[in-house]
Amino acid sequence: MAIAVDTRRATAHHLSEDLSVAVYAAVQRVVNYRAYRRTIRELSELSSHDLADLGLHRSEIRRVAHESVYGTRP
Repeated sequence: MAIAVDTRRATAHHLSEDLSVAVYAAVQRVVNYRAYRRTIRELSELSSHDLADLGLHRSEIRRVAHESVYGTRP
């Protein structure tokens, strides 16, 4: 008795899943980058006095923005 398996359908299914994952990841990277840039912009608009009240120096803005969006660096 021979068993036939349609690998085209399974392959197409895996390709569509892979594409969905890739598109979702790309969209998520864009969303994260926009949040990162928005955080930098908003913190940069603060005066040095306001940043000091938050316990920040102007040189820390990029690090703080990165940590707020992507988490702490390993």
